[in-house]
Amino acid sequence: MRKEQHHKGWNEIKTNDSWAIFKIMGEFVSGFEKMSAIGPCVSIFGSARTKEGDPYYELATSIAKRISEAGYGIITGGGPGIMEAGNRGAHLAGGTSVGLNIDLPFEQHNNPYIDADKSLDFDYFFVRKVMFVKYSQGFVVMPGGFGTLDELFEAITLIQTNKIEKFPIILVGTDFWEGLFVWIKNIMLEKGNISINDMDLIQLVDTEEQVVEIIDSFYRGRTLSPNF
Repeated sequence: MRKEQHHKGWNEIKTNDSWAIFKIMGEFVSGFEKMSAIGPCVSIFGSARTKEGDPYYELATSIAKRISEAGYGIITGGGPGIMEAGNRGAHLAGGTSVGLNIDLPFEQHNNPYIDADKSLDFDYFFVRKVMFVKYSQGFVVMPGGFGTLDELFEAITLIQTNKIEKFPIILVGTDFWEGLFVWIKNIMLEKGNISINDMDLIQLVDTEEQVVEIIDSFYRGRTLSPNF
């Protein structure tokens, strides 16, 4: 049972924040040390609520397997659903399977397909997001909820503003994503809130073959390295 939340005053918050700095630093140091040793990977995002047997679960497994066979590791958020499917595909291919787990009161738990030495736990979402962005050679975004959208738009914003190197951002599932894609084009672009070149930052596909082709063609002749 969760403890009743205690309302903190300014002095208590100030003291807790000072000590939290050391835990945040520790998560960054541990994450950088472990992730830098793993090598080129592709991140797969999507709903924690998608069950085995769902078409998108099976597709995510196939995509991860194909990406692993192409020589990349797979990074997921480490939990159930699409995350589990991503790690499962990497495991089936004998590839690198990384899980960046976040401590949450519901939904999140480590899935069994993460390599034993490549499971990292985080208390802070922002530290975890840095690991995704810094060490991913591409984002494969399956249908998901607010967390999936958060990761998607974080990457688009950082690339758009030249804060990180450009990498492929691939939305999988036309039926799910097309409405958002059309809204971005017909509303954001038409009203001048983004430029036409920004539309090139995301690609919409439906198959594992398309995903692998986009990643392979993007890195043909390029050097694989962390994004910042």
